[in-house]
Amino acid sequence: MDYLIAAAGLVILLVAGDLLVRGAVNLALRLGIPALIVSLTVVAFGTSAPELVIAVGSVLDGAPGLALGNVVGSNTANVLLVLGIPALMTGLATGAHDTRKSYWIMLIASVLFIILAYIRPLTRLDGLILLGVFAIILGEQIMSALKHRRAMKNAAAAAAAAAEDGAEEEAPEGADPNLAGWKVGLFLVLGLAGLPFGAQLLVDSSINIATRWGVSETVIGLTLVAVGTSLPELATTVAAALRRQADVALGNVIGSNLFNLLVIIGVATMFGTIPVDPSFVRFDLWVMLGAGILMAPFVIWRLDMGRITGAVLTALYAVYVVMILVMN
Repeated sequence: MDYLIAAAGLVILLVAGDLLVRGAVNLALRLGIPALIVSLTVVAFGTSAPELVIAVGSVLDGAPGLALGNVVGSNTANVLLVLGIPALMTGLATGAHDTRKSYWIMLIASVLFIILAYIRPLTRLDGLILLGVFAIILGEQIMSALKHRRAMKNAAAAAAAAAEDGAEEEAPEGADPNLAGWKVGLFLVLGLAGLPFGAQLLVDSSINIATRWGVSETVIGLTLVAVGTSLPELATTVAAALRRQADVALGNVIGSNLFNLLVIIGVATMFGTIPVDPSFVRFDLWVMLGAGILMAPFVIWRLDMGRITGAVLTALYAVYVVMILVMN
């Protein structure tokens, strides 16, 4: 039965991911907001919902270490798998989109998180710091979106902005200007509801399977649960890659990593202190940061992610999993 539930969860994730991308790009078209901004907010929030549910539940159930392992493992999987697998399948035209600002914010947030983890344990004060930083980032993103929307009302200003960016302002590929507003809303609602539901089915059944095979809780948190809760990001990114929406793919990963570090752990600390195992400080946190740094050539120098890059990223994640199994 667990295998059937896992398969059902995977199907729900794939369908919900496609619906969320379609709803997000059409929402961006109607509001005059770049798809990247939408992916950094609506899509990122929705795909990170499983991590939030698991993190809070873990703290309340007296297993706060699982919350930390889930977030750290998910952020690593987000870069190596969530970008690696779509790049391996179709390639990602990441060079056509400027995500440098959001990328630097993600790296700074990662360093801040590591500093707080070194002080350990993560307390309510640490959570308030993380949530405060996220509030500042979100406010800046909203201001940028509103500024862009005002600029779009003036055709000359929009053309000047497009010329400055070195690219034409055009509707995201796959967007349908004739799509009814209620359908856009329905796609977003079904996507946001289906992703955490499908992930929960998949994670719960996978944990039952892993437990029967005698896998330790630490390994489950860093690998199985982390990958399971990253599947919404993977489903959304694969759908975006198939639709040639590399901006949504990059924005999804960057936004989800920010949400994981700042909001999920921030909220979880409101329900209890989260101890930091020394192994996280010695190894896993640095792997997470290293994975983020690997994105630099594709963000800073705006190189495209080809199939070879996807294969390398996916292989690196396999090596990471093997190392976890050996070390534990």
